[in-house]
Amino acid sequence: MKWTTSMSLLTVIALSCFPTRGYAADARDVPIVPPEAVADYVYAVVESHRAFYTTHVVQPLEEQGVAKAGAEWSTQKNTIPLPVQVINETSQKFSAKFNGLRYQLISQWPINVKNAPRDQIDKSSLESLSMRPERPTSRIIKMEDQTYFRAIYPDIAVSQACVSCHNSHPNSPKKDFQVGDIMGGLIIEFPVESR
Repeated sequence: MKWTTSMSLLTVIALSCFPTRGYAADARDVPIVPPEAVADYVYAVVESHRAFYTTHVVQPLEEQGVAKAGAEWSTQKNTIPLPVQVINETSQKFSAKFNGLRYQLISQWPINVKNAPRDQIDKSSLESLSMRPERPTSRIIKMEDQTYFRAIYPDIAVSQACVSCHNSHPNSPKKDFQVGDIMGGLIIEFPVESR
């Protein structure tokens, strides 16, 4: 689909703006971009695509009765992907092409158990976000002999479509979301060199 290609392409473009080792004549002349800045750029791209898709595609199509967002979008007529599926599907496509960068929506109240926190770090990060939503949580972690930078940004309900879907879904453990509420977090993870 065009939106998945566009999202992947824009992420690649955003990341290509950062010089990496091995591409400069003299590595000492290449500025080091802090992982926090890289994560902020990736977050800006992913979140702006999701907000656009939710408010300018999902909401109008549902209001007009043309299509509805649903989990079975690939097999049901007049059904388009849920915003969470756009994020997670494009992350899988992107990760398959560019090893290491991964992003995923998670929640303390997931409708789909695949979107629950993966570990205690995710759980404590979500708790921190609920107390300080203006700041993402971040840390360096080790996974399978690789060092990763992991940041979790607040996932905010950007439209009534988000709220209505979550509040009315039979598998939703929380039924009182409002526009502007934190519904979970967006994880952004990528490998970094040890310093």
